[in-house]
Amino acid sequence: MYVPNSKWTWMFVIVAVIQSAVILGLESYVFADFQIHLEPRADLSTSSKTIPTFLSLYIFGFIYELVLVYDALRLRNTIQIIGICICNIGLLIYGAVQIDQIQDAVGVLLDNDAIDTDVWAATKPILIAIPCILGLSSSLMIFISWKLYDEFAWTIYKHISADLRMKRRYLTYQIYIALLKFDFFFFLGFTVQFVVIVTGRTDTEFALTLAAIPVTIIILCFAAYFTRKENTFGMIVIILLYFGGLAYFLFKLVRMYQPSKFRDYLPARRSLTFFAIITIILILMTIVNACMCTHNFHKGLKPHIYKPRRHYDPKQTELGAKGPHGQPMPTRMMID
Repeated sequence: MYVPNSKWTWMFVIVAVIQSAVILGLESYVFADFQIHLEPRADLSTSSKTIPTFLSLYIFGFIYELVLVYDALRLRNTIQIIGICICNIGLLIYGAVQIDQIQDAVGVLLDNDAIDTDVWAATKPILIAIPCILGLSSSLMIFISWKLYDEFAWTIYKHISADLRMKRRYLTYQIYIALLKFDFFFFLGFTVQFVVIVTGRTDTEFALTLAAIPVTIIILCFAAYFTRKENTFGMIVIILLYFGGLAYFLFKLVRMYQPSKFRDYLPARRSLTFFAIITIILILMTIVNACMCTHNFHKGLKPHIYKPRRHYDPKQTELGAKGPHGQPMPTRMMID
């Protein structure tokens, strides 16, 4: 199990954990307060599903971010740390978006006498406080990330040596793997909202959307696998699938604003638009990095990113040398 071993890694963990604990507590309170004050007739309105979906997705976002923090610090991945800071800003923006979206949903429920009239007055200050807290924690995380950059840079230097071209290839690989992790969250966020909130969809569309979740997970896993194995044919297939995903999100983004369809998306259109735009940007970045990673295949990077587990043999040393008391001398890095 990974344990932070420096002041700045500990500080990054502490900020991430405190932020998540505070936000999860506030969101859980809003979620519970909303559910308690719903009337039985609320089930007839789509808006009754809007708020639980937003809040559940937001809660999942911070839990997933904690997993990424652990993963990034364990791998000493500077790129993923930067990505977490950007993701945190994205969650801040989403927190600001959800204020108006939840207010609209509560307004619809109030018009139908499906919720207590005091709910919005009680939850509005909490919803406003969430982006403010995220703004402060994001600033702290960005500052700590700047400090971690110098700390992790030395690890990469020892791992890759001083070859600048190899460093660029390794950097491209790190960016690509980090993008895959963020692709998963934003695709899942869009899909969950579409399945739960959007009305007017056909049974076929609903089934295909649900089926897309496990298919996407499989594609992202194979994308990482083919990159590590430097499988060119597999990467070409993955890149073509990325273009298919890009076409899907562009289609959905346009459809949300078509006069004949916009009412079906209205309960969550702002949130869906936010997730769709972020996902489109991520897919474009992923396609570019996938092409760059494929271009870097068979140029010496594979030993650095795919290292099979070694079984330590005390009889073997780098040059067959022994220490002064007969102990094997440690293997030395290329930097020496």
